[in-house]
Amino acid sequence: MSLTPYLFFDGQCEAAFKFYAQCLRGKLDMLLRASEAPGCEAMPAATRDRIMHARLSIGDQVLMGSDWVSDKPFERPQGFYVSLGVGSVAEAERVFAALAEHGEVRMPLGKTFFSDGFGMLVDRFGTPWMVNCEKDS
Repeated sequence: MSLTPYLFFDGQCEAAFKFYAQCLRGKLDMLLRASEAPGCEAMPAATRDRIMHARLSIGDQVLMGSDWVSDKPFERPQGFYVSLGVGSVAEAERVFAALAEHGEVRMPLGKTFFSDGFGMLVDRFGTPWMVNCEKDS
């Protein structure tokens, strides 16, 4: 069994996943536009350029997402953080700084009673992240 976070965006999925690939040193495996789907002619023109599915590989983990392509208004999901575990405080600092650029730091990265480095942020695309280095390697 595996658990894969799936993020929704309101037209920023491509930019977000390219940003995540850079920050997390991942590989963007798939970026499928709605215009590539069968029957896309029936979609509103504004919807066709949106990302229907994105897949980013980060080591042996996967992050997926898409743009909202429904006729219903987009509502940003609430009540979650994407938790990212890293092996060293130096890597935690690098990843945290990269994701936090033009975002909002909710808890600065620092040593806690449970971690050598832990911090919380919301990135420029509205995705909440927790960066955690339990033990510095």
